[in-house]
Amino acid sequence: MAKQEEMTLLDFQEQFSTEEACLKHLREMKWPQGFVCPRCKHGQCFDLPKRKLFQCKSCGYQASATSGTVMHRTRTPLKKWFWAIFLMGHDKRGVSAEMLQRELKLSRYCATLMEHKIRHAMGARDENYQLSGLVELDESFFGAPTEGGKRGRGTDKTPVMTGLSLDLQGRPQYVHMQVLDAVNGAAVLDFAEKYIQPYSMVNTDGLNIYNVLSEPDYDVLSLIFDPVENPDHLDWIHTFISNAKAFIGGTYHGLDKKHLQLYLNEFCWRSNRRHFNGQWFNRLLHTCSLRPPVTYHQLVRS
Repeated sequence: MAKQEEMTLLDFQEQFSTEEACLKHLREMKWPQGFVCPRCKHGQCFDLPKRKLFQCKSCGYQASATSGTVMHRTRTPLKKWFWAIFLMGHDKRGVSAEMLQRELKLSRYCATLMEHKIRHAMGARDENYQLSGLVELDESFFGAPTEGGKRGRGTDKTPVMTGLSLDLQGRPQYVHMQVLDAVNGAAVLDFAEKYIQPYSMVNTDGLNIYNVLSEPDYDVLSLIFDPVENPDHLDWIHTFISNAKAFIGGTYHGLDKKHLQLYLNEFCWRSNRRHFNGQWFNRLLHTCSLRPPVTYHQLVRS
């Protein structure tokens, strides 16, 4: 994606103080070269300003700036959507539904649904990126165990697979996190096929579930973690996992498995764009403008 305009809080307040300004910006982002009909791809239209619609001159199809986006058929003002996107994009600690409900004067259901739709778009956008080169891979467990329950790999907490790619200097690049149904070789292979480029060097802690990556498509460097001989082994991925747990525990006070993936999407999206200072609002708005509409029930099942 091309570099986006940097935007401070003051810039945002000044630029998007009205509903009309928000609508104009979204139209320009969705159709940077001018209107294109979603149905027939014709490039000319009639403007229907009272209904905030465009009508294709070729097939007569009517479209709005929000159609085909996460804001499809929304009854919530765009100004509030823009504020939600700005806050979620800029605050690395996360923004709770309670805060959006209070600050934007929304119902609790509306605030929660808006955030989940934005998180879903974040995850869908990051699926376009694969880990490559040297990749650290590790499993972890999120949430609190039941009283008296087991800890470690025998726990009843939610298992999560995390993959982190490093550059030639050993610095972190992209991170992916996926909720697992079980911690086994099949889950590892599914994660690798989805997120890791073949023939990458995969660095693990030597657990036997990672042996499936010894197939021809993957070159695996499997090192058994020894805190004495290798104090920095998997250090970066452990840092990211700890940050994700702090993010979820600090702002949202823990989550059940049903919604955990959406919050991991949010954490990874911001982590993968941590160097794009000030560009987060337009990048996230662009992400939301590209994603098709999704219902609450689809979000819960995703």
